Amino acid sequence: MSDLRAAGPFSRWERSVARRYLFAKRKNGGVALISVISFSAVMLAVFALITVMSVMNGFRAELLGRILGFNGHLYAQSPLINGPDREGVISRIRAVPGVIQAVPMVEAQAMVIGPGQVTGGIVRGVTPRDLLGLKIISGNIKKGSLAGFGQGEFGGDIVLIGDRMAANLGVGPGDAITLISPSGPATAFGSSTREKDYIVGGVFSVGMSQFDEAYVYMPLEQAQLFFGRDTSVDYVEIKVDDPDDAKLLKPAVEAASGPGALVADWMDKNHSYFTALQVERKVMRLILFCIVAIATLNIISSLVMLVKNKGKDIAILRTMGAGQGAVLRIFVMAGASIGVAGTLAGLMLGVLFCAYITPIQNFVEWVTGTAVFSADVYMLSHIPAKIDWVEVSGIVGLSALMSVAATLPPAWRASRIDPVEALRYE
Repeated sequence: MSDLRAAGPFSRWERSVARRYLFAKRKNGGVALISVISFSAVMLAVFALITVMSVMNGFRAELLGRILGFNGHLYAQSPLINGPDREGVISRIRAVPGVIQAVPMVEAQAMVIGPGQVTGGIVRGVTPRDLLGLKIISGNIKKGSLAGFGQGEFGGDIVLIGDRMAANLGVGPGDAITLISPSGPATAFGSSTREKDYIVGGVFSVGMSQFDEAYVYMPLEQAQLFFGRDTSVDYVEIKVDDPDDAKLLKPAVEAASGPGALVADWMDKNHSYFTALQVERKVMRLILFCIVAIATLNIISSLVMLVKNKGKDIAILRTMGAGQGAVLRIFVMAGASIGVAGTLAGLMLGVLFCAYITPIQNFVEWVTGTAVFSADVYMLSHIPAKIDWVEVSGIVGLSALMSVAATLPPAWRASRIDPVEALRYE
């Protein structure tokens, strides 16, 4: 009796009783089966939350990285850019702290015709030097090369196309394609179309279907000639060290671009797209947290059953000197251990799944014979996963906290059992 009273909170004997109750067989008044079900529910809920949030983080990071690698972070238009001092203006833009690249560019739509196939495309005109600086293009040439790009009269006739466009048209390096521009020379009946044959010098792949199937890169001088731009460009595409600082750099870029400059950032151009991703991410997190909360509610049912079955044992503990606090802690530990163990198991499963998500995707596709992550639908060729350890820590902490909170009502009920009433009919 004195030993029980002398034992402190969460002492060895309290942990021993909690473990004995938790793993007792059904015939001895235990709820082992319900405990296993509760453990599995919490584990699967945490696993699903970590996996889904990591995939959404990876999806956003991949899209953001490739969109911002393929496109600019700032876009500058100014009368001075198409004036005689264009190089001076571009040099001043490049001199802005934080700017790493400024590319004068022509961009226009055109029809692209291959052997028996026709598709729409977006043509970008850049200088050979600037193309080498666009590593997402020059560093991802899958077939052919950059040899001959920009060489010849008005830049020559060598162009680069995306691999999905090449597949759709049935062409490769060395093959000819025909471009048709709607902005041809003016006639008495309006503007006419302009048509010209070009040679595919290289095929690039940036890993996003919307870019690989739609874009054609052409020498700047040739694009100016083909689209009737004379010596002008459509805008200067600017890239900065940190895309998140693009909005902060806008005033400096506007000042460097001269009077009448208009500067837009990538957030303005893709605002609705990334806002939709952010909203979807928050809603999905809320839904999955609700699933975790529902899973932890199973702990309540298992503890209620345990308290009901162990009413006589609780009364004996109380008559031997165990206080209400000791009984409360015993059942809190019994229930919380289910949730914490399920949370840790879900954490391990989620991290392992995200680490090996590409082999898992390949295995599932091999077994089923179907593409589970089609690039035509999701714009990426594989399922991305990026584990945010801060977010994962929050998931684990909140799941453990909810598991502990779920034990309090039945544990409180157990601590309030009157030993006299419990033993009256025994």
